Amino acid sequence: MALPTVEEVEEALDEIRPALRFDGGDIELVSIEEDGTILVRLMGACSGCGMSTLTLKAGVERALKQKFPDIKEVKDVNADLGFSFGF
Repeated sequence: MALPTVEEVEEALDEIRPALRFDGGDIELVSIEEDGTILVRLMGACSGCGMSTLTLKAGVERALKQKFPDIKEVKDVNADLGFSFGF
């Protein structure tokens, strides 16, 4: 499995960021796991938004998988907390 580098994922996220920022949000790359999972942190208005799962899966994950087919999934580290402070 050929996983992308941090630089490659950051470059791909840079293409997505304008849409997120338009709605007051942003995204941060946390890590690329050995199993192909990309961990990100949705921030700003995206953090805790009811549409964040759709944004993550239909937007971010789909775009990254198109560029990097070996990616297993994209997960928001905030989603595991069960709550959000909006930052």
